[in-house]
Amino acid sequence: MAAPGNKPQNLLATLRELLSYMGRHKLLFLAVAVLVAVSAVANLLGTYMIRPVVDSLAAGDYDAFVRGIILTAAIYAAGVAAAFGYTQVMVHAAQKVLMDIRRDLFAHIQTLPLRYFDTHNRGDIMSYFTNDVDTVAEAMNNSFAMVIQSAIQIVGTLAMIFILNWQLSLVVVVGYACMFAYISYSTKKSRAYFQRQQSVLGELDGYIEEMVTGQKVVKVFNHESANLSGFRDKNERLRVAGTGAQSFAASMVPAVVSISYVNYAIVAVLGGWMALTGLTDVGVLASYLVFVRQTALPINQFTQQSNFLLSALAGAERVFAAMRERPEVDEGVVTLAKTGEGAWAWRVPDGMGVGAWGALVPVAADAGRATAPDKGRVAGSAAGEVPAAQMGAVAQTTARGVDGTELATGLIPLRGDVRFHEVSFGYEPDHEVLHGINLFAKPGQKIAFVGSTGAGKTTITNLINRFYDVQAGEITYDGINVKNIQKDALRGSLGIVLQDTHLFTGTIADNIRFGKLDATDEEVRAAAKIANADSFIRRLPDGYDTMVTSDGANLSQGQRQLLAIARAAVADPPVLILDEATSSIDTRTEMLIGRGMDQLMRGRTTFVIAHRLSTVRDADAIMVLERGRVVERGSHDELIAQKGRYYQLYTGMLELS
Repeated sequence: MAAPGNKPQNLLATLRELLSYMGRHKLLFLAVAVLVAVSAVANLLGTYMIRPVVDSLAAGDYDAFVRGIILTAAIYAAGVAAAFGYTQVMVHAAQKVLMDIRRDLFAHIQTLPLRYFDTHNRGDIMSYFTNDVDTVAEAMNNSFAMVIQSAIQIVGTLAMIFILNWQLSLVVVVGYACMFAYISYSTKKSRAYFQRQQSVLGELDGYIEEMVTGQKVVKVFNHESANLSGFRDKNERLRVAGTGAQSFAASMVPAVVSISYVNYAIVAVLGGWMALTGLTDVGVLASYLVFVRQTALPINQFTQQSNFLLSALAGAERVFAAMRERPEVDEGVVTLAKTGEGAWAWRVPDGMGVGAWGALVPVAADAGRATAPDKGRVAGSAAGEVPAAQMGAVAQTTARGVDGTELATGLIPLRGDVRFHEVSFGYEPDHEVLHGINLFAKPGQKIAFVGSTGAGKTTITNLINRFYDVQAGEITYDGINVKNIQKDALRGSLGIVLQDTHLFTGTIADNIRFGKLDATDEEVRAAAKIANADSFIRRLPDGYDTMVTSDGANLSQGQRQLLAIARAAVADPPVLILDEATSSIDTRTEMLIGRGMDQLMRGRTTFVIAHRLSTVRDADAIMVLERGRVVERGSHDELIAQKGRYYQLYTGMLELS
């Protein structure tokens, strides 16, 4: 039995959305409905044929008897064929609907902001695709047609018994009323238990997932006995809730069958008396008693399948609620363009120019003029020399805005100039993490962030790629406010190596190629050499074709991080973000990849987050953060000379080493 308490909060709205998906394949579902109706009507007509067959036999009309038998067989054969047909068509129709739902759900999930995944349990999101969609699949495959058939049989049976004998039918209706009264009573009683069962089941599933995922930690700390104790407690609570729920739910079918038996006995006695007194004939009574005997079956089927459908609609409601979640907002209009020379540039929409603080401003009519770059320096820019490889042949165009100010418009060379202007941010509205941050990174500079855990280092990098949007202030990228750049373009210009490396199921080469899907084998190997991953990859059983499974469980943490660095290298981005990129690499390996990292960072703006301060000594500028504020900035030598917070961190590290 499905959980009667597990019902959708808004039944009609959920049903409308599900019907809209079914409407995409309406011809298939129309065929199912027609075949189900044929099957149900054939069952009713076959039962009714008992009357003429028995009457012809009682009258001694054997020709009519044979014709009745043949007609009855043909009716049942048509019903069997229709039943076989609708089950096969229903399978195809249901799978098409489920494919559409899964496709739309997955497509929508990928549009949701990172905040959604931070605030929702990963197992809960996975249950949309598994438990919830599977419940809908089960209901559509087994319950949709059965409910239609049961409803037709209930209505048809009531109609037929009133046609055959309305006096006896009054007794049958009383039995029907008793059945539905008990079903209603049992449903109300079991609802609370089912709700409790679903809640405890969710806790138990989450507990199991946690313990299985953290099995290595469990074994390290000999926590098996404590885990088993916790599992037994939750399992016992589930048993108690499940027993209470099933004790009522399981009693529905026996109660309905028992009432139908009593009903049948009363009708049989009364019907026999009426046949003996001549108030009805034997054929009518024989057909009537079969109908009465069958009344419990469609009621039981309708009750059970209705509960399955309601449970499925509850699952569908969760899925549709996820699909109604507001997607990540992208109001950016500036796109990324590549010139014939292979240089990257920002394409500002026609009629618009970039003004103060990176804002987009309408351009005055006939106010444009082209300006060619002078010796690699962008016209009107004080940001410094632009690497020739990035600049290519891109010429920036300037124009006058409607207010007379000079604007950059058309194609703006992608140089990697990133600036924070009085940026404040908090993951929660009432709790700021960053307070008035001001910083700049000129093209090609290496900027390092150091500070204690929770100081806001990773948050700054999350704001650059717009995983989150600032509450106050502006972030500009090549003079353009990042909010005005399309997110795909913005993130496509950034290469990120995170502390927590995630590898996908596939080959080593596929995982490196994730940074650039059309990368050739030569580019993949070149990127691996830059990250110093080539040597260990070649020692693997199948080299670059070695399969990676379970998030790289067959590789060491350091090897996984090297692959992440190679993934960033193959993307060849103008801006790099390295979030503890070498945290899981031993000192010897770190020294080996030093030159490769230098080569990767050469000519690129690079943001480095590091706890190992030896990795940031050569940074152009080091930002020391504490509690969301930049408390010190400067080169390594300048900060050491100040003997402030950085000096304390650095000398403390040396003492520990």
